[in-house]
Amino acid sequence: MNTSPHRLIAGDQIAISYRTFGDGSGGDASGRPPVVLQHGFASSGAQNWMAAGLVDALVAEGHRVIVVDARGHGESDKPHDPGRYGEGRMARDLVELFDSLDIAEVDLVGYSMGAIVSLLTAVHDNRIRRLVIGGVGAGVVDLGGVDTRVIDQRALADALRAEDPATVTDPAARRFRLFADASDNDRLALAAQAEAVNTEPIAFEKISAEVAVVIAGVDDDLAYRPEVLAKELSATLIRVPGNHLGAVGTPEFRTALLETLR
Repeated sequence: MNTSPHRLIAGDQIAISYRTFGDGSGGDASGRPPVVLQHGFASSGAQNWMAAGLVDALVAEGHRVIVVDARGHGESDKPHDPGRYGEGRMARDLVELFDSLDIAEVDLVGYSMGAIVSLLTAVHDNRIRRLVIGGVGAGVVDLGGVDTRVIDQRALADALRAEDPATVTDPAARRFRLFADASDNDRLALAAQAEAVNTEPIAFEKISAEVAVVIAGVDDDLAYRPEVLAKELSATLIRVPGNHLGAVGTPEFRTALLETLR
């Protein structure tokens, strides 16, 4: 399944690419809110969601699906200025997209970096009906975002800017550098995002989603102690097999996502 990308020109003139799938009929006259999917760092909508078969599975169940490429990723614009990045800025991109598409209600799914984006969106926008958060854990509560106790963002930015990946000695940073290279990313854009990650406390008490679910891989070091985040969100916690890069592609993740959105 594939559709041509659309482009939203955000308030700061950065073009955000997104694709739409399905009609959202859901087999009933009332239809369903669209499902918006926000991917993780150094990935894209195609890699995170489409390649894993999750878009096909959602459309097969009658959902309208909107797959967004975050700025700096996929087919969106890729400036190299850290001032153009941060999950808060990406959250504003989603709000602008909802406005431009005249969306009254939405089910929002975010993984890893996209989970932080989704949480910040839900803090400021009460159109979120169901919220599915994957690939993060206690770091979101303790540090406001990506667990920098596992991967230092300065080391990650340096790794992404290094001419030779063999010179990267930090294991976690090297893992993401190799992933970025394999995915043919703009490394300087990713380094800019690495320097702009959210570190401010997230106002969980302002999130009004009717249903919230946290999905975490049992071997995901970046989703350490996901029960802490689930408690903060009053969310259901679902553990699935896999590490940070693999959990989202498991049948168990797909089942958890589909059952949450039914």
